Amino acid sequence: MLFGARRVGKTRLIEDYLTTVPEQKWYTGHGEDRDLADLLEARSASRLRQLFSGYDGFFLDEAQSVTDVGATLKLLVDLLPQLKVIVTGSSAFRLNQMLGQPLTGRRSVHYLHPVTASEIASWKGPLAPEGLLPDLLNYGSYPEVLQIGPAAERQAYLRQLVEDYLFQDILAFEQLRNARKLRDLTTLVAHQIGSELSLNELANSLQINKATVERYLDLLEKSFVLFRISGFSRNLRKEVSKTMRYYFVDNGIRNAVINNFQAIDQRSDRGALWENFFVNERRRHHAYSNTGTQDYFWRTYDQQEIDLIEVGSDGSLVAFECKWQDKKHRTPAAWKKAYPDTPVQFVHPKNFMDFLI
Repeated sequence: MLFGARRVGKTRLIEDYLTTVPEQKWYTGHGEDRDLADLLEARSASRLRQLFSGYDGFFLDEAQSVTDVGATLKLLVDLLPQLKVIVTGSSAFRLNQMLGQPLTGRRSVHYLHPVTASEIASWKGPLAPEGLLPDLLNYGSYPEVLQIGPAAERQAYLRQLVEDYLFQDILAFEQLRNARKLRDLTTLVAHQIGSELSLNELANSLQINKATVERYLDLLEKSFVLFRISGFSRNLRKEVSKTMRYYFVDNGIRNAVINNFQAIDQRSDRGALWENFFVNERRRHHAYSNTGTQDYFWRTYDQQEIDLIEVGSDGSLVAFECKWQDKKHRTPAAWKKAYPDTPVQFVHPKNFMDFLI
């Protein structure tokens, strides 16, 4: 199972993989193909055997479009245990519901993110990410965006991506009635990158209840628009641990939501964009390395804070503070006192690649 936002390259990745196994015969189909969807939804053992028994593998793209696809895939792998199955999807909410229970013990889940800085370094050279940083902060790193030259075309692509895919998928699949509230909530979050969100304040601003705000945020996460990190605490009295910070899975998506692609050196929010970028890159780095690292932020009630705390699977800590300026910065005194064995790494546009390779 390969999850990820629309247009991050899931289909291309699997198609490229299949070219490496030419000796195998694969059936490929799309969940939005109504004929195929009807066959899968019917769950007829005889028809499934008839269609797939001559194949080594089955690749189903955008599996969330098939109703109860998990039950169908369970039946398929029970009928044809030698059949390899790959499914992709861009709605983790629906796919977890449909695939989780039926395929317990039968699935391996992976996530594909927009292109990482280290991938850009491998592609264009080790100095490329630093040189491209203004564009990465402004337009993000969706594969097609990286191959579009003119700024106006990048902006148009990102706006269309937001309108045609990200929001429409949520509205269509989750049958939300109020598209405007979802869009307004996303815009409010976009203006609060790196800050704790008050669900009550968001609910009051949008004139909806807190439970609806929580549901919409959850849907935005599971549709690969946002991700969240919580406060870190080891039970010290002054540490804040019950609030959340939200970030966008891609800087370009965030800027398209607020319709602001102004040059980075002219933007008042460049610090927030820089933080969103680096936190995202570290998250992708650990996801692909399969380290099991958990991300947090740290703040005390007297407003001492650190942007990113990483807790390894062995309990070890790594701390990062995102700074736009390359100059000497001071570590919060409360952190030094509480965690003297974990120095804070100050990361800025001149040294960030040291932490992403």
